Amino acid sequence: MLFSLPERAIGQSLAYRTLLSGIYEKDFPLIYPDEVEDLDKFQILDTREWVEYQVSHLPGAIWVGYDTFSLENLKRIDKNKPVIVYCSVGARSQEVGKKLRSAGFLEVYNLYGGIFHWVNEENPIVSQREATDRVHTYSKTWSIWLNKGQKVY
Repeated sequence: MLFSLPERAIGQSLAYRTLLSGIYEKDFPLIYPDEVEDLDKFQILDTREWVEYQVSHLPGAIWVGYDTFSLENLKRIDKNKPVIVYCSVGARSQEVGKKLRSAGFLEVYNLYGGIFHWVNEENPIVSQREATDRVHTYSKTWSIWLNKGQKVY
């Protein structure tokens, strides 16, 4: 469902904002990078594929995948602690987030703009616990939305 995004998205290109507004469902909560003051207050779940996660991810993120996602693998995730799900731009993570909410997770947020927007806003990412600027962009086509960092395909 198409809806308009808040003022904090104005710094992005109209094309990117339009793309994201077409992806996100109005009733699924978004969290913006500038609202995340402390990642430790959240359980961060990376819903991208393993190869994408290996290139880089948000600090403390737990890989849960998308094609291989299974609620059975989330026994160590606390349903009562806030969760942030993310992927490249937010489509895959929203789908995983809906599954989490259906399974009884109380507070699930989709990271607005995914790892692309996170990096574009100059937030940290890691690879094997070391800071990096490399981001797997899913494909060359999707890489146009990553403005900062080193693109990896």
